[in-house]
Amino acid sequence: MACALALFMLPGWVLAGGTVRLVAAEMSPYIGPTHAREGYVAELVRAAFERAGYRVELRFYPLARARSMAAAGQADGLLPVSDSRSLEDDFVLSAPFPGASGGLLKKRTLKLSYPADAPGKPLDTLRALSGLRFGAVRGASVSQAFDQADFLKRDYVDRDLQNLDKLALGRIDLMVVDKFRASDLMILHRPHLIGQLEFLNPPLFRSDFHIAFSRKAPNHDRLLADFNRGLSALVAEGRIDDILLRHGLSVRKPVVSGREVLTIATVNNPDMLLMRKLSEEFVRQNPGVRIEWRVLDENSLRTRLMTDLATADGQFDVMTIGSYEAPMWAARGWLTPFDDLPPAYGVDDLLPPVRESLTHRDRLYALPFYAESSMTYYRRDLFARAGLTMPAQPGWADIQRFAAALHDPAAGVYGICLRGRPGWGENVTLLTTMANSFGGRWFDENWKPELDSEPWREAVRLYVDLLRRYGPPDAHLNGFNESLELFARGKCALWVDATVAAGMLYNPKTSKVAGQLGYAAAPVARAREGANWLWVWALAVPDTSPNKALARRFVQWATSADYIRLVAAREGWVAVPPGTRQSTYGQPAYAAAAPFARFVHEAVRSSNNQLPGRHYRGVQWVGIPEFPAIGHAFGAEIARVLGGELDVDSALRKSQADVTRLMRDSGYIRP
Repeated sequence: MACALALFMLPGWVLAGGTVRLVAAEMSPYIGPTHAREGYVAELVRAAFERAGYRVELRFYPLARARSMAAAGQADGLLPVSDSRSLEDDFVLSAPFPGASGGLLKKRTLKLSYPADAPGKPLDTLRALSGLRFGAVRGASVSQAFDQADFLKRDYVDRDLQNLDKLALGRIDLMVVDKFRASDLMILHRPHLIGQLEFLNPPLFRSDFHIAFSRKAPNHDRLLADFNRGLSALVAEGRIDDILLRHGLSVRKPVVSGREVLTIATVNNPDMLLMRKLSEEFVRQNPGVRIEWRVLDENSLRTRLMTDLATADGQFDVMTIGSYEAPMWAARGWLTPFDDLPPAYGVDDLLPPVRESLTHRDRLYALPFYAESSMTYYRRDLFARAGLTMPAQPGWADIQRFAAALHDPAAGVYGICLRGRPGWGENVTLLTTMANSFGGRWFDENWKPELDSEPWREAVRLYVDLLRRYGPPDAHLNGFNESLELFARGKCALWVDATVAAGMLYNPKTSKVAGQLGYAAAPVARAREGANWLWVWALAVPDTSPNKALARRFVQWATSADYIRLVAAREGWVAVPPGTRQSTYGQPAYAAAAPFARFVHEAVRSSNNQLPGRHYRGVQWVGIPEFPAIGHAFGAEIARVLGGELDVDSALRKSQADVTRLMRDSGYIRP
């Protein structure tokens, strides 16, 4: 009882009526503290309880502790739960909602298939595959059918990653695993396996999720009934599909008779949201076409695109990718080239660095939607009031001094905003350019990591100091979009980030600080080389798309000069996608509407995404297949530092060891 009372007294755990307290174990990609909105399950559960008048407070713990706390009545319930057999004494389960999608993973070279009705006849299907060797995780319940199939040749291990390695080595034939779990493991731990494995379709083992309400929690019967009522309302309104879509966990919908369906995956940046809005014009020009949009946050987009490629899923017709992916994925045969573009498209109008970044062996494999470098944004009114002057080329020491002078949280203004959310395209993008400016690099000439070097320590210490002392609360949760919103609302005195934000910040429709905005070059320290980046968000057609011709038509439309003129006509010239076409910068109306145009044009033209002759260093990323895994792990460690879980030196030592091990396993470093 004393333990329960102590838990109730923790800050933030409110006992007022209308609050439901839940505990959860991270289960990527379905739920977790680093996912957008804490993941699909958390968003669905909150939405269902809100319909019934409740507020949800959710805390994450290791599974054993979360279950123990809920069983003791220290929380109202545990989620997500799929296997109910061991929970019946302590819990009562909610109505089901969509859960994991378990299946059989195999090498692409192993030719197998089973009938489309396999999920309805799992025992018959397993019996047909009984001559093969199955790998599963010890103690994990896959499904009742699999557990009862004692005729199978099973090989149990403790972790899914072990089975992934055994599958790659040919020691098992089929791996029993959730589709998204398998792809995440490949993306983050075994990137060399991407493209070598595939799932048997359709998935054989589908399992629903539940909330397990503790029988010892007061009013658990009422909470159960109210949640089920709220869930039923979400189902009736079709909102569960919407939530799944936001997290990239939906599947391609069946084709509607007489209509072509185009499935487009893109990032939830403002320019892409505008593209979705204006796509009604493409549909008007192409009668009979329907577009299914998958609009995701940056981290989720990259993971779900790689899921599609890692498991040969064929979910998307158009993918939003960048300068990192385009040449690398083209080399692997995953993308359709854009050969024979019509003269009206104006391929020679594309800025040379932008075009080059999307090219492999002299062929374009993606077309640029917008391009960006990096810059410093600041509030001219705050600088004037404090008697400060921003130099044309600030140093990081200047930025630190300005942030300290302007930090005024009592007035609702933070000294600085920077990307803090973990991800190789989020916090790692900025940190890499910071380390470059201090003279650091990711690797030496022999691919040995240098993350525990003094330049990296200087850069990361400065980054952490800036955000802890002068940044907004919970800075480790803020990515590009969150920082953009904070600055546009007048909450930040300084922001170092992408040049693409200038169009939103100078637009009075989307920014409260449009009249007080100033800009300067991205900060430097001891070196200018690599202190600013070149990134291109582009549209590509995967080789697995069943609608390649239509997909190419959409990509050409959305990246054309005509589309830029459409945006200008509908939203104004300040809102057009920047950085891709010389003709945009030749428009007097654009120069008049966008004071930053000449600066951004020159920044993009003079930027590069890899330092010449120094491929092991990189500007914001290193062009090797392993980098997303490396960047993800490193970004997560730095986010832990911001959250107070680690100190800088410990995070860099751990990252140095982890990256060294991955580079050795991948064959870059010889034993």
